[in-house]
Amino acid sequence: MRDWQGKRYWLVGASDGLGAALARRMSAAGAHVIVSARSEDKLRSVVAGLETEGSYQCVDVSDAESVAAAAEEIGEIDGVVYLAGVYWPFSARDWNAEQANAMADINFTGMMRVMGQVVPGMVARDAGHIVITGSLSGFRGLPGSIGYTASKAGTMSLAECMYADLRKTGVDVQVANPGFIKTQLTDKNDFQMPFLMTPEEAADYMFRHMNTTRFKLSFPRVFSLVFRGSQFLPDWLYFRIFS
Repeated sequence: MRDWQGKRYWLVGASDGLGAALARRMSAAGAHVIVSARSEDKLRSVVAGLETEGSYQCVDVSDAESVAAAAEEIGEIDGVVYLAGVYWPFSARDWNAEQANAMADINFTGMMRVMGQVVPGMVARDAGHIVITGSLSGFRGLPGSIGYTASKAGTMSLAECMYADLRKTGVDVQVANPGFIKTQLTDKNDFQMPFLMTPEEAADYMFRHMNTTRFKLSFPRVFSLVFRGSQFLPDWLYFRIFS
């Protein structure tokens, strides 16, 4: 069990949904959470609902200068959780360049910008906790998911790279790969979403994982078996089933 009392955690992408729910869960455990996103009004509302003292810092993860300024303002932290993400469902047959680029820039490159400001300091102190939010969709390519699936595959791969480099240091790296969560993002889907979770349910999964020493958690477990198992299917069978 991790000691959360008084620890400072920066939650990037925590103005609503999973990020806000996780902020409340961590605050209840005694952590000082610094929530970040672009909307100051939403961030102020999240902080007002925390059980213990928290704070907010506006940031645009698509802007390197904004990320650097936010990191400098926040100062030394014990941990960072990257939750920022955008999503629009569309096929390669209906390619939307603006939306595809935004998903790559926010979901993946934005995380690179944040990690570039945080990881060097943690490595220098030989202490820190890094948590990355992937997705079950990131295990293999899916139809109608240009941009999102690829960006999540990138975040999951980056988490593995960091874990490989830092596993024998004082910097803990973890990745959580959730399934469908009821948010404004999944409200865009026009298909059935099995095992749909509330943000609070997903936050509980993540927080329990963050209290362990395990690297990876894919959840809900039964649903995750579909995606994890798909990695072992030959291409001809996988695409016949999933596309």
